[in-house]
Amino acid sequence: MQYTEIMVRYGELSTKGKNKRNFIDSLGRNVRKALHDFPELKVHADRDRMHIALNGEDATKVMGRLKLVFGIQNFSPSIRVPQDMAAVYQTAIEMVQAQFEPGMTFKVNTRRSDHTFEYDTNAINDMLGGQILDHVDGIQVKMKQPDIVIRVEVRPNGIFLSSETIQGAGGLPVGTAGKGMLMLSGGIDSPVAGYLGMKRGVDMEMVHFFSPPYTSEQALAKAKQLASTLASYSGSVKFIQIPFTEIQEEIKEKVPEGYLMTVQRRLMMRLMDAVTRQRHGKAIFNGESLGQVASQTMDSMIAINDVTALPVLRPVISMDKTEIIKIAEEIDTYNLSIMPFEDCCTIFAPPAPKTHPKLDRSRAYEERIDVEGLMQRAMDGIKITEIKPGENYMNTQEEVFAELL
Repeated sequence: MQYTEIMVRYGELSTKGKNKRNFIDSLGRNVRKALHDFPELKVHADRDRMHIALNGEDATKVMGRLKLVFGIQNFSPSIRVPQDMAAVYQTAIEMVQAQFEPGMTFKVNTRRSDHTFEYDTNAINDMLGGQILDHVDGIQVKMKQPDIVIRVEVRPNGIFLSSETIQGAGGLPVGTAGKGMLMLSGGIDSPVAGYLGMKRGVDMEMVHFFSPPYTSEQALAKAKQLASTLASYSGSVKFIQIPFTEIQEEIKEKVPEGYLMTVQRRLMMRLMDAVTRQRHGKAIFNGESLGQVASQTMDSMIAINDVTALPVLRPVISMDKTEIIKIAEEIDTYNLSIMPFEDCCTIFAPPAPKTHPKLDRSRAYEERIDVEGLMQRAMDGIKITEIKPGENYMNTQEEVFAELL
């Protein structure tokens, strides 16, 4: 059917009281960003729901984007007809006929914001219901949990009909909880952590540590592709690339093998602290899951968190790998994450890292390196790009495998 509008319902935003307007405005901005390449669209974010006028744009493609925007409970594609009951009857009957299968039931649900219209909601329900019963053989009325619900909205600019409700991503609009900085590796866990933070309204910037020549351009491209996938939930994201080669080389040279991972992570966290403060962020996010690997024990977290006073939030901290993989598959990051390009966390990894490092030793070994100079040069080499949904950074699968071979 040729839909003319998509009606969006807010869900959790309805509980925000006096702050509701700010949440709705944020959602409106995010929707416009997510639909930036549909130039004819018009987005109107009203207090009780949002109306997206399609103006000829492809409804299926638009709805595919809307499914990913946090803050939307559900939405319905709608058709606008004149304030004429004959047009309402014809459109509603066509909607039902397109969905009807033997044994199905229906009901009509009308809202009327234009109280000058000649029929009230009960009259419209009765009149339209009667027409559907007359023109769709075998269909029956059912008021509770029917198979088809015809929704009718009478507004001053026309009557809008819909018969389908599509679930949205839920959560809160990205940006309403402040800015966070995600330590985005090329693995499975960190994109899931970013997704979960964004779902609670965090405006997430993606920070990736890059160590050429030990890590390849394809590893960097994979991280950017993961960022592009996560950008689908907010409209766009900032990708912050931090050079880490010199730091890793000096740590490798001057720190005992068992503490390589701990000191390396301390330098990462120092840089995250500096970048977060520089960009006015409020928290650091990462994909650590308790006990999953050597650096993700509580002793390791104590030794690493020692270098920052900012909150370090770990959305997947209590999940096992199976739970994390399930979410990664649902958000379409899993197949990217398992592509075999090493990131800087895996190079120079000792065969037996300390799983319970001592804080005093971690501090002492870190003093062997030029922390201030290394950090300054890394900060000077930062590159920041804006990444949008749908952008392609990876080669084709055939080219990837050819490179690996």
